Amino acid sequence: MTALPPPSKVKMGLVIDLDTCVGCHACAVSCKEWNAGGFAAPLTDEQPYGKDPTGVWFNRVHSYEVAATDFTTPAFDPGGHDALGLRGGASATATACSSTNSLASEAAQPAMTLHFPRSCLHCEEPACVTVCPTGASYKRAADGIVLVDEAKCIGCKLCSWACPYGAREYSHVEGVMKKCTLCIDRIYNEHLDESERQPACVQACPTKARHFGDLGDPESKVSQLVAARGGVDLMPQLGYKPVNQYLPPRPRRAGNAPTEAAPAAPAEALDPAALPPLMRWLDRVLSR
Repeated sequence: MTALPPPSKVKMGLVIDLDTCVGCHACAVSCKEWNAGGFAAPLTDEQPYGKDPTGVWFNRVHSYEVAATDFTTPAFDPGGHDALGLRGGASATATACSSTNSLASEAAQPAMTLHFPRSCLHCEEPACVTVCPTGASYKRAADGIVLVDEAKCIGCKLCSWACPYGAREYSHVEGVMKKCTLCIDRIYNEHLDESERQPACVQACPTKARHFGDLGDPESKVSQLVAARGGVDLMPQLGYKPVNQYLPPRPRRAGNAPTEAAPAAPAEALDPAALPPLMRWLDRVLSR
């Protein structure tokens, strides 16, 4: 099996904002376009216009309908216990749903559509690397990026079975495993302008929902963004320590929630004498 390198101070990765992602798939398409001729090329497709098309995509976007959460049903307060710690004082016998300051009035969320981009998370302790019998799957010591050496890959699929995030892509045409490379042929390409040395998916995102940088540097823009928005990694209980982070959606306001009336704009005084002749005539006609 393959050993991991010592922990790297540099942790290159992505920060994905689930609040601004609109599910347009621009990231997936641009990734496919760039990597079809890049480090991990080719990204083959089979029967792309047929009934059952299949192919290799490093980045996939899933969309989910999230139900409204009003915290007023027993499903959100199993057993009637105060799981959310809202009891206190005279309301000690109340449940989380029936307390004076109910969670329904404080944290109710309307239904929403959540778009979830999925790709390799470049874990600090990736199971896909340690399970590889040939050393084809490896983690770079310099920047923490997880890659596949296709010359060593025997297509056993152990890495795809070990990855709990479903981030591995098997090419049936070539018989090898492929995955996101963080566009290493872009981010270190000195022939590109510095502003373009980012993964293709980051460059293409129209809503700037994807960010790239060193998550091992607490002063980097991506680290500060994670700290400010409360970024999370996926399934931390598994212990693989994903480098990529997700920013959760911001709270929404229900459509029927009471809103304060906007202050009326001050009336604009009109000086007819300052108007051009044609406008003065029109003002007199409309004022009759």
